[in-house]
Amino acid sequence: MPLIDKIAIELGAQEPWPKDVKLYQPYEVEQILLPDNANCLSVQAFLKMCHLDFQVEPRANAEQMSPNLKVPFIKAGRFVTAELEPIVQFINSKGITLTEKLDNEQKADMRAYMSLIHNVIEVAELYICWVDDETYNEVTSVRNGSVYPWPLNHVHNYIKRNQVVKKLKSLDWYNKTLEEVFQEVENCCEALNTRLDGKNYFFDDSPTELDALVFGHLFTILTTPLPKSDLANIVRSYPQLINLVQRIEKEYFKKRDETLSFFHRDVVYINKSHFALQFYLLLTI
Repeated sequence: MPLIDKIAIELGAQEPWPKDVKLYQPYEVEQILLPDNANCLSVQAFLKMCHLDFQVEPRANAEQMSPNLKVPFIKAGRFVTAELEPIVQFINSKGITLTEKLDNEQKADMRAYMSLIHNVIEVAELYICWVDDETYNEVTSVRNGSVYPWPLNHVHNYIKRNQVVKKLKSLDWYNKTLEEVFQEVENCCEALNTRLDGKNYFFDDSPTELDALVFGHLFTILTTPLPKSDLANIVRSYPQLINLVQRIEKEYFKKRDETLSFFHRDVVYINKSHFALQFYLLLTI
């Protein structure tokens, strides 16, 4: 973690949780992409699991506003912190934690699975959005450039795509085939499914940041319309993971019992929940 983040965490620990915390992210309906949406939803889930008040503030330039150019980020009083892990540490410094009942071995296990999600599922999401030409042309380029006028939309897409390609090359993912990417995701889901092992959450009956991260990515994969449905189909083949996603959404996002029922159907079921409405609006773009 950068030194400036460590200093912010130490200073922030001296102050109570503000009442006007803002979580900044791109616009959901017209702009945000699969990886960013997953990360934003993961942070929202974690904050709700900690029973902390916050307000979502969509901004067209949220990525540029962030201290490390990553979304989401929160502004809590004088302090600005981006991404799930630094936000978790910032909140832990205030004595608020979801892992107090875990021993050191369990905490190490949790961090390992979180790293697996970042290194496999999140990277696969980047690959699908920016390398697969069909998805890039039909979804990514349209949404990522939607908040910029012509020709800045094309310039922004060009710069962003080059950044992502450079990252994927450094991770040895750029030259993978789609089939290899999907296999990596399936292997990751299999590992998560085995670790869950029939429990309500990954560590018995209490959620942790791992559950929040899994929820963010799997919910987004299941509810984001893409030209290729392979990612969603992989997740659908693991009922335990689906149940986890439904449990978290019902418990912490206060949705009806039928929410997410469209996961198992070919025709989308539209109810009055925020996320189902978001899904419907995405389909109309």
